[in-house]
Amino acid sequence: MQTPEERFAALGLVLPPAPKPLGVYKPGLQVGEFYYVSGHGPVMPDASLIIGRIGADMDIEAGKHAAQQVGLTILATLKAQLGSLNRVKRVIKVLGMVNATDDFLRHPYVINGCSELFAKVWGEENGIGVRSAVGMGTLPDNIPVEIEAMFELDN
Repeated sequence: MQTPEERFAALGLVLPPAPKPLGVYKPGLQVGEFYYVSGHGPVMPDASLIIGRIGADMDIEAGKHAAQQVGLTILATLKAQLGSLNRVKRVIKVLGMVNATDDFLRHPYVINGCSELFAKVWGEENGIGVRSAVGMGTLPDNIPVEIEAMFELDN
């Protein structure tokens, strides 16, 4: 049975740098056996952000890709803060916020970009938690997706 680190390595994806807070907050916080991750945006390996509004500047597939990139950014924070993805037992909750036009209705499809990544890293049983996917009028710096998550840690 592969570990989360081994499953991630097999995907051949590259983690971006773990983002530093740009305000008064922590990127993640451990409380008991849970680890809460603040809202993250789509940081690229060169530390730039994916920018744009879904339905105006990008299509749904580009939005889904941006959500996967947010997932990678969350993984980068987990590794930076916890030392290894293997410390995470399971995904508890994902809240995905989508910067989209008023007529865009497929927010859950976009957030699947992150959820599918987590399912690949932690497996179907532990990588899929509860989730909300909501539309927003705007997001910071005009990013297309912001996601926060909660994880249960292995003891």
